[in-house]
Parts: sequence; C-alpha cells; structure tokens
Amino acid sequence: ALDKCKQLLAFLPSNNREKPPRIATSDDAERIILELDTIIPDQPSRSFDMIQVITSIVDDRHFFELLRDYAHNCIIGFGRFNGRTVGIVANRPSWSSGVIDINAADKMARFIRFCDLFNIPLVSFVDSPGYLIGSEQDWNGILRHGAKLLYAWADATVPLISIIIRKSYAGAHFGMLDKAMGADLVFAWPTALISIVGAETAASVIFAKEIKEAANPEDVRKKRIKEYQDIYENPYMAAERGCVDEIIMPSDTRKMINRALDLLQNKTVAKPWRKYSNINL
Repeated sequence: ALDKCKQLLAFLPSNNREKPPRIATSDDAERIILELDTIIPDQPSRSFDMIQVITSIVDDRHFFELLRDYAHNCIIGFGRFNGRTVGIVANRPSWSSGVIDINAADKMARFIRFCDLFNIPLVSFVDSPGYLIGSEQDWNGILRHGAKLLYAWADATVPLISIIIRKSYAGAHFGMLDKAMGADLVFAWPTALISIVGAETAASVIFAKEIKEAANPEDVRKKRIKEYQDIYENPYMAAERGCVDEIIMPSDTRKMINRALDLLQNKTVAKPWRKYSNINL
C-alpha cells in the first residue's frame, strides 16, 4: 500500500499552485506504435483491450489505474507523456461496450475535476455507444449524474485532448469530450464512428417506410445502411464540419499527443467572474 501511495504522489504537484512534476524519460516522444494499426476489430460489435492501447502509448508503458474495481465500463488513471503527468479517461469496450452509466459518470467526473484542480492535463480515449438507458437508470437519476460529467469537462481549464478511437455516439460524444465541451484538440482514428446512433439503427428509422414497402426489404435495408455508413458514420464528415481537428493513424497517437501537449503547455483560460458552476448534485 505504501508503494502504491508513493507511485500516486509522484504524479501530483505539492499544491494546486504548482504544475505537476516532469521527469526525465528515455522513451522517444515521437515513438511509432505499429501494433495499434491492427488492434481494432473489423466488426464494431467486437471488443478490444483499451488498457493495451493506453499502456502502449504512455511513457515506458506505465499506467497507474485508479478505482479499477468500480464502474468497470470506464477507465481513469495517470500516465506520463514525455515526462509530463497526464490524467487519462477512457471507455472500456470489453465491459458493457463502454456505455456510460451513473457510476461511470460519477467516477470520471470526479477524476476530471481532481485533475483540473491540480493543473494536470487530460486525455480522453473514446469508444462508447452512449449513455445507458432504461427504467433503472432513469429512476436513479442518469440525467443528473450524467450532467456532472458534462460540467466537469466544461469547467476544466487544463489542456484537454480527445482521441476518438471507435464509437462516439449520441450523448457519449459530448460526455467523453468534444469541441462543444471545451476540447482543445480532437483527433480521430480512421476507425472512428461519429454519429447520433449506429448506422443500422439510423437506417431502420429514417428509411422504415421504404424498407417496409420494398419488394426485397432486406436488400434495401443493407443498401441504406451502407449508404448511411459511407456518408455520415465516419470521421471524415466530422472533420469536414470542424468537429475533428485531424484524422491520424493509430500508430501516430503517442506522437500527436506529445505535440499537442507541447502546443498547450502554456494554455490559459479567461472566463467571466463567478463563484462556481451551479452543477447538478
């Protein structure tokens, strides 16, 4: 336990007026990680190991995960990029597809606010189909708890970087950090799926009448799904509209994060004076 405390404290500044400590590292800031180019399955419904993605990108493959046994569908923890301390927030697609529920929203929101309090930049790795729906979540306050996550991002003044790896659907697009929530830079892998819902759901709703009345409904359904995927459910449309700054190869992710942190190291935010946000509690 004492060893774990030492590891944790090594990431943090002595107080909230200081920047986090920066240590020397022999890990090349421009290191290319070829294994990431093939880590995402062809089928969006299949999972992959997000921890493997994170550990391959951070300095010396050292990622200090927090609250591992609580809200498994998301990941929080500390890593370093070129010696800098960075807070990492991610979805875990291998657990409930990385959906955001009440516990995940609380877990990520508190960590984001903690990092902001101690001047620690944040990087978000996105692969989530949205917020969890259903009567149980509704009765327990998913709207109120989910809003905490949005408040945390919107209030943060530290450097904010988002990496859209795969699914960025519905409310999760905002809950996992995008331009509207204050992201400084948003990068997307070519595998990113950015849309209000998945192509199959969207096509079945938008073209419901056409599919139902077609001589061969299944062929029409497949055609419309493919059309929706090609036109809308891809990072290129999002980049064209300014929601994504750059589409990058997965193997370049570490390099691009380090360059972004260099660019944002002196970031300052000027906001109208107020005591604090009236967050939903």
